[in-house]
Amino acid sequence: MSVKTLPDAPEAQRARTGFSPRGIPHSGLMAVLVIVVVATALQTDSFTTDTNIINILRQVSINAVIAAGLTLLMTAGGMDFSMGSIVVVTAAVAAQMLAHGWSTWLTVVAAIVLGTLIGLVNGVVATFTTVAPFVVTLATATLLDGVCLLVLDGQTVSIGTRMFALGNEKVAGVPYLLIVAVLVMVATALVMRFTVFGRDAFAIGGNEHVARLSGINVPARKLTLYATTGALAGLAGLMTLSRLGSSSPGAGGLAIQLTAVAAVVIGGTSLAGGHGTIIGTALGVILLGVVANALNLVQISANWQPVSVGAVLLIAAVANEMQKARSARH
Repeated sequence: MSVKTLPDAPEAQRARTGFSPRGIPHSGLMAVLVIVVVATALQTDSFTTDTNIINILRQVSINAVIAAGLTLLMTAGGMDFSMGSIVVVTAAVAAQMLAHGWSTWLTVVAAIVLGTLIGLVNGVVATFTTVAPFVVTLATATLLDGVCLLVLDGQTVSIGTRMFALGNEKVAGVPYLLIVAVLVMVATALVMRFTVFGRDAFAIGGNEHVARLSGINVPARKLTLYATTGALAGLAGLMTLSRLGSSSPGAGGLAIQLTAVAAVVIGGTSLAGGHGTIIGTALGVILLGVVANALNLVQISANWQPVSVGAVLLIAAVANEMQKARSARH
C-alpha cells in the first residue's frame, strides 16, 4: 500500500519556513539584537569599530558551523550533545598530527573523517536502539572529553604557524573563518529549502511514523544527518585549532555545545522537530556573540557569560514551547 502526501497547506508551509504574514520573520529576535547593539554602543565607543565587528564575526564563525548542522538535525527531531566534544577531540588529534609532521591536507581530511565517523556511531545507536538521542550523545560527549585528555596527554600541543592563515587572515577584509561559516550556512539553508533531503528532514521531525508510511527511508536519513553533524563538528575543530594555534587539555566541549544549542533554540528551531530556519540560527549565533563581546567591553566579569547563555536558553526554550502550544490550539 502506498501513501500519497498532500501539498502543504499555507499555514503548515509558514510554520515550516518561519514566515509569518503578521510581520517580518524573526522580528522579535532582531529587535532584541538591535536593543543589545544600541545599548552597548552607548556604553562604549569601541563596540562599533571595524576591528571589533570583525572580531565578533570571527569569534562566532565556529559556533555558526556547529549550529548549522545542529539546526538540520533538530529539524528532523534529532539531538546531538557531542558536537562540542567532537570539536575538541578532532582539534587535539589534528594538533598531534601536525606537530608530528603530517601534511596539512592529510590532517584536514583525517579530522573531518574522524568527526563523520563519530557522528555516524551516534546515529547508529540513536536510530537502531530505544535509547534517547539526548542520552546517547551526552554519553559520547563525556567519553570524547576523556579521549581528548588522553590524546594530548595533559599537555598543550602547539602547531606553530601551520593553518595560521585560515584562523587569522582575511581576504578583502573578510576573515577566512567567516567565509567558511557563511558557505556552510548557505549550503545548509539551500539543502533545507530546495532538496528532497531537506524536505524529508522536516517530514521526519513533524511525524516520523507518517514519514515512514510516505516512503521515506527514515533510518538512512537519520544516519546521514548524524554523520553530517559530525563532519561539520570536525570542520569546526579545525577552525578552532587554526584560530588558537594550539590544542589544550582544559577545553571542555560541553560549553561549546550549549552555546550552539542556545543559538539554534533562540533562532526558533523546535526542540520537538519539524520546524527550523538557518536565518534564525544565524541571528541567534550573532546575538550570543554580541552579548559575550558586550560583557567584555563594559568590563563585566567573564563569569557572567555562561549565566547569560543559560538564561537566554531557558527563556528561548519556554517561549518555544508556548509558541508550539499556540500553534496546536489554532
